Amino acid sequence: MTAGTPDTGPPEDDLADRFRAGDETALREAYDRYGRAVFHLATSTLVNRADAEDVTQAAFVAAWMGRETFDPSKGSLVGWLLGITRRKVVDRLRVVARETRAVETVRQLPEPEPTGPDPDRVVDRLVVADELARLPADQRRMLELAFFDDLTHQQIATVTGVPLGTVKSHIRRGMASLKRRWEVDGAAPGTQPAGLSGAR
Repeated sequence: MTAGTPDTGPPEDDLADRFRAGDETALREAYDRYGRAVFHLATSTLVNRADAEDVTQAAFVAAWMGRETFDPSKGSLVGWLLGITRRKVVDRLRVVARETRAVETVRQLPEPEPTGPDPDRVVDRLVVADELARLPADQRRMLELAFFDDLTHQQIATVTGVPLGTVKSHIRRGMASLKRRWEVDGAAPGTQPAGLSGAR
């Protein structure tokens, strides 16, 4: 829409009544008549023209959606529109302020040091996953919850509904099976992949 001159169109009272009643032609007439004043108010406070245009549109949308709250006995339609515009301007200023603070905060953060996954740990986890896949389903499930999800024995029992003693038994047998396989595969005595350092 392009705001027209503010001094043409139907009388204020007639336009206000039709606007409040939901007459869509009245919305267009109100924009043609008062859009320039609303936009001027927005640009007088907001530096960014695009922000002012957004506020102008938001003000008319808010006015139309809340047209039933307009009370002609308390003031003119243009005065009511300008009041809505002021609130929209304040809202936009707050958003801009928050965005500015966020940008400044990010700028002040130290540059993150380049990091990446520890190759040894990645390999260890792959080895563990491969070995777990060979275990019976019950043992594998308990060990996955213990070491990959970092759950305690009690938490595993709660999650699975398996008695605590059975959980501990499955984990103990699973650990023993893994230890035997590592020894057969030639792992050094007492060593095991990271991530299977123990169970709770």
